Amino acid sequence: MRRMAAPRAAAVVLALAAGTVWPADHPCTDPQYRHGISYLMPLRYAPDFTHFAYTNPEAPKGGTMRVARMGTFDNYNGIVEIGRVPDGYGVTEGFVYDRLLQESLDEPAAAYVRLADGVAVDTDLRWTAFRMRNGARWHDGRPITRDDVLYTFDAIREHGRVELLTALADLDRIVPFGERELCFVTRPGRPPNPILPFVYGVMGILPKHHWTAHDVSKTTAQPPPGSGPYRVEEANFGRTLTFRRVADYWGRDLPVNRGRFNFERLKYDYFRDENIMLEAQKADVVDVRQELTARNWETEHQFPAVRQGLVKAELRKGTRVWGLWWPVYWNLDRPRFADIRVREALWLLYDFNYVNRVYFHGFFNQGVSVFQNSAMAHSGRPSARELALLEPWREQVPDRVFTEPFRHPPSDGYGFSREHTERALALFDEAGWHVREGKMVHKETGAPFRVDFIFVLTSSARSIMPFAARLERVGIATTVRLLDVSHWLHRGRAGSFDATSVGFVPSYMPGPELEARFGSASADLGYGANWGRTRDSAVDSLTESIKQARTAEELFAATRALDRVLMWNFYLLPGPSTPGMRLTWWDRFGEVRNDKLSWVPYVDTWWWDERKAARVSAGIASLEE
Repeated sequence: MRRMAAPRAAAVVLALAAGTVWPADHPCTDPQYRHGISYLMPLRYAPDFTHFAYTNPEAPKGGTMRVARMGTFDNYNGIVEIGRVPDGYGVTEGFVYDRLLQESLDEPAAAYVRLADGVAVDTDLRWTAFRMRNGARWHDGRPITRDDVLYTFDAIREHGRVELLTALADLDRIVPFGERELCFVTRPGRPPNPILPFVYGVMGILPKHHWTAHDVSKTTAQPPPGSGPYRVEEANFGRTLTFRRVADYWGRDLPVNRGRFNFERLKYDYFRDENIMLEAQKADVVDVRQELTARNWETEHQFPAVRQGLVKAELRKGTRVWGLWWPVYWNLDRPRFADIRVREALWLLYDFNYVNRVYFHGFFNQGVSVFQNSAMAHSGRPSARELALLEPWREQVPDRVFTEPFRHPPSDGYGFSREHTERALALFDEAGWHVREGKMVHKETGAPFRVDFIFVLTSSARSIMPFAARLERVGIATTVRLLDVSHWLHRGRAGSFDATSVGFVPSYMPGPELEARFGSASADLGYGANWGRTRDSAVDSLTESIKQARTAEELFAATRALDRVLMWNFYLLPGPSTPGMRLTWWDRFGEVRNDKLSWVPYVDTWWWDERKAARVSAGIASLEE
């Protein structure tokens, strides 16, 4: 996607007009196209598959699903850094914009053709080729062409937010060839990266004819046109967004889409308080909701509609990586948090068992791994493969990385630990901080030690209070602020905080996500996903090993080694890990129940069940009598 000189560009246009093969130097010679690609494991579905096993190809079309979401939205342009995009307009969602590939939810890491009708990957991972499908079109009837694909990636590389730029850092150029093919070429000198074909494949393709008349570098309050199964029908900007199914959607009969996108309407309601969202569901304002608060899950789901079976509330465990539930990230650009002794001291003062017992009703597991609930998580002592990756960094990583798994400080969850406090104060002292007249101050400058916590979830702010009180007891001044979503996003991306919690759930192809979240390059770009401003050469090297993994053994060794380095450096305060998705819904819907999926795809695979809906209506009427 480098700008071509005018003579070369003219030659290119003439070649295409003549119907000849693209003459530029590209490595995609004789691509062997397939119906899908997988990472580490064989594809589950054969070339002649008709639908995913977790969908119902005979599902009726109709009805409305009303979905609850936390927060708000103020922008429909999903590639730029500023603003919050609503559901449907995310870069990789596939509701409004089609993608070249569609992920499968019953495989660890696999994707099948959607907007493309063939995908080919070089054995040495130097290139990926896509063959565009004939007949694909935008909602306004215009055909989707490879020019739209070229424009999309050009726009992302020029104006995209940091995590998108990080994901595409290894892309050198995209070369059209043949009549409808595209060659994505890896940058020279870069090591093989088996995740790149998936990165290219799941990016939502933007309409070039729309954005060339608008500024793609800016946010927009007007929904751009799409090509996918839904289009916007009505918007109450920042509060509700209603999509209507596109009856003549061009891709409705593709194997990856059959049995999906069954609702005539999808209505998203945005809330700024978890309790109000719960009450809205009780009042039958929304149908489906994920419970974000453990206390509510344990104490508020015995209302009459639940007791009569009209509302279902289930913990769906699934096969996804659950990781850490909104851990606290320290801002390492603040000098006091750059010292590992300070971070360990803070960790020693945090009592997870107490917080889990009192605030979370014992719901959560101890969070001890970025990759919790997966084979990527570390356990026990490092294996020989892990040690081979860690050994070059022995002088730069904590000794405990080599000797023991990460665990929370021991606690019975019922009392103040004098031992942990004494150890924490000793570490503060080693780092140059001591308590003077009841306040923790720097020995040389006298500057007070303080922690400014910012949160977006009420439950996060509430559950941090015991920790804040513990810090106050050792002389550390604290503030705990609950912000609206936009303010929180701005401060987090800009690094204007001491500590904050943010959700991060890695996939089974975690390389680009880890680069964006913990990579040194991402920290230096600013306003990206590396809110903690982690800069660690060992982390960068191990992340690169994850990206290059070609076998499950190589992947697991690299993730486990990285896991140990991240956790024992105390870059974050881990807190809890969820045992699954807390899902609650009015029982109006049908589904192909499958507990071996990475996610419960209620929006795109469930369907309206007239019999169940009639039963719910009758039940509500009886409750109101």
